[in-house]
Amino acid sequence: MEKKPLIDAGRIVNTHGVRGEVKIEVWLDSPQFLKSFKRFTLDSGEELKVLDAKTHKGFVIARLEGVDDVNAAMRLKGKTLFVRREDTALPKGAFFLQDIINARVVDESGAEIGTLVDIMETPASNVYVVKGATEHLIPAVPEFVKKTDPDAGVITVHLIEGM
Repeated sequence: MEKKPLIDAGRIVNTHGVRGEVKIEVWLDSPQFLKSFKRFTLDSGEELKVLDAKTHKGFVIARLEGVDDVNAAMRLKGKTLFVRREDTALPKGAFFLQDIINARVVDESGAEIGTLVDIMETPASNVYVVKGATEHLIPAVPEFVKKTDPDAGVITVHLIEGM
């Protein structure tokens, strides 16, 4: 599967203070991961250098180059932020969820179950929404998800009755 060069990372939800800092809702695994990036790309395509970033109550508070006051920060409210795939260093075996959307889902014998169309994030675990002849909701835990190959675009699962 072809991977997009930009990863959906979060959304600027508000300003923070009067010096132009922005409050970012994090869509990646953790605020710590997002704050490690040195640049963001806005949904408009504009690239912004990160001058400083810290975590605060599950959000990232960032100071961005060229955003020097609350009015400039307010103009960014509601904008989606992306990080460049080339700037990421994921641990071996890790992947971005967007890389497996539209992946083929097969059972352990290789029989086609359907296509991963959505991922519901729940407190216990993510749940894969798979559409095929019928819709399946599959908890993304090792008991049910046996292998994920984002490069090949295939997820191997173990289904139980009623799933």
